[in-house]
Amino acid sequence: MIKRTFKTLLEYLPKISWALFLVFLPLTSFPYFPHTIGGSALVRPLSLYPLFILLVLVTIPSLLKKPVYPTILALLPFILIVILGSMLSLLRDIQPALGVSVTERALRGLITLGVGVSIYLTVTLFPRSQDDLRASLRWLYIGFSLALFWGSLQAVYIIHFNKLYYRWLNRIQSHLSIRRLFTTRVSGFTYEPNWFAEQITFLLIPWLLAAVLTGYSAFRWRWRWVTVEWIMLGWSIGVLIFTFSRTGLLVLGALIIISLLVLRPLPKTTSLGGKITLNRITRRVLEASVALILLTSSVFIAGQNNEFFSRIWNYWDKKNTSITGYFEYLGFGARFSYGESAWNMFLDNPILGVGVGNYAFYFEDYLPDEPVAPTPEILRLITPDRSRQRLVTPKNLYLRLLSETGLIGFGTFVTFSLTVFGCAIFLWLSPKRNSPARFWGTGGILALSAFTIAAVSYDSFAIPNMWVTFGLITAATWLIFQTKRVEVTSTNSNRQTQTISNQALPRESNL
Repeated sequence: MIKRTFKTLLEYLPKISWALFLVFLPLTSFPYFPHTIGGSALVRPLSLYPLFILLVLVTIPSLLKKPVYPTILALLPFILIVILGSMLSLLRDIQPALGVSVTERALRGLITLGVGVSIYLTVTLFPRSQDDLRASLRWLYIGFSLALFWGSLQAVYIIHFNKLYYRWLNRIQSHLSIRRLFTTRVSGFTYEPNWFAEQITFLLIPWLLAAVLTGYSAFRWRWRWVTVEWIMLGWSIGVLIFTFSRTGLLVLGALIIISLLVLRPLPKTTSLGGKITLNRITRRVLEASVALILLTSSVFIAGQNNEFFSRIWNYWDKKNTSITGYFEYLGFGARFSYGESAWNMFLDNPILGVGVGNYAFYFEDYLPDEPVAPTPEILRLITPDRSRQRLVTPKNLYLRLLSETGLIGFGTFVTFSLTVFGCAIFLWLSPKRNSPARFWGTGGILALSAFTIAAVSYDSFAIPNMWVTFGLITAATWLIFQTKRVEVTSTNSNRQTQTISNQALPRESNL
C-alpha cells in the first residue's frame, strides 16, 4: 500500500510542480527566500521552488535519457564562454565594492545564469505532447489571471485614492513582494511596475494575440468569436496602461503593428490573379493606425493625473525644444551613463569582456567624461554612502553582454536567439491558419519581438520571462516537427504497403 502510494505521488508530483511553476511566474520578488539561494537579491522568483522538484524528477533524467534538441546545443557555447570569462576575471586584481569580492560576484553571476538555463531546459523538456503544451498555456493564463486581478484592485486606488484601502492592499503585498505598492502605478505581484509591464507584454500578450489572430484557443469554451483569450487580451491591456511603463507601452504598440501589418492573415485569392490588392494593405494600415490612436488616447487620459508619466507630453508645453533635455527630463540621463560606461568597458575588453557580474567593479572608471551633477542618480552611486547596499548593473541586456562577455559571448547568445527565432518562423510557415503550429509560430514571433525591445531596459539572467518564452517555442517546434515526421513516415509506409498489395494481385488474363 505504501509502495503504491509513493508510486502515485511520484507520478503526479511532476505535473503538480509544473502547474505551480507556471502559476507562480508572476511572483518574481517573493519575500520568503533563504539567503543561500538568493534571499538578498531583488529577483526572487517563487517558481524556483517547484523548479527544483522538476529538475530532479524531469529535467535531469530527460537530459540523460532523451536525445538533446539541437536548439539546446546552440546555448552551450554561450554557457562555456561565460564560465571561461568568469574564471579569467578571478586572475585580475579587482578590488571589492561594497564589501563584495570579485569571487562572490562571479559566483552569483554564474548562479543566476544557471537558474535561467535550468528554467529554459525544464520548459523545453517537460511537455511530451501538444496536449501538454495546451495545458501549459492554461496554467500560465491562470497565474496571470490572478496577477491581473491583483493589478485591477491596485488600479482602483489609482483612479480614486483611498488611504485605508491602499494600506490594506499594501499589507497583503508585503507577503507577496519585497517592495511596497506604488501609490500612482500598478505593480502587480512584482518589485516595480516596469517588471509587471514586461511580464504582460513578454509572457502573456504575445500568446493572446496569437490566439486571436489564428483562432486557436487553449480552452474549449467559445461564444461565437469570443474566447477566453479575447477577454484576457482586453483585460491585460487595461491593466498594462495603469503600470505607466514607457517600455511596456512601447512594446505593446510594436506588437499591435506587427500583428495587424505582418502576421494577420490576408486572403490568398483576389480578383487580381491571386495577388493582394492595395486596398487590402491600406485597410491593414488604417486598422493599425486606429488601434494605436485608441491606445494613445487611453494612455493620455489615464496619465493626466500621473506626474511621472505626463512628463512625456508636458515637456513640450513649456516651449522646450532640446532633444537631449527631453530625455534627461524623462529620467533617461542615468540610463545613458550606464550604457556609455558599459560601451567604454567593452571597447577596452572586446574579446571576453570583464566577466559576468563584474560591471559594477569597473563602472566608475568607465563613466563618460562629463559632469555628473546634472544626474543625481549617478552622483549617489559614486559617492560613498553606508546606506547603499546594491551594486549597479547596465540595465541593458545587450550592453551587459558586450561589456561582461565580449564579442564572443554576445555573438554566441545572438546565435542562440536566432536559432529560437528560426524555430518560430518554421512554425509560422505552417499552411493551416488555426493549427497549433501557426499559433505557436505567431506567438513566438511576437514574443521574440517583445524581447528585442524589452532587452534595452533589463539585464538579469534570473528573470524567467526570457527563458520561459524561449523554452515554449523550442518545445513546440520539436514536438510538432516530430509529429509531422511520424505522419510522413506513416504515409510513406501506407503507400509502400498499398504498392506491394497491388503487385501481389493476380493479373487479368488476356483470354
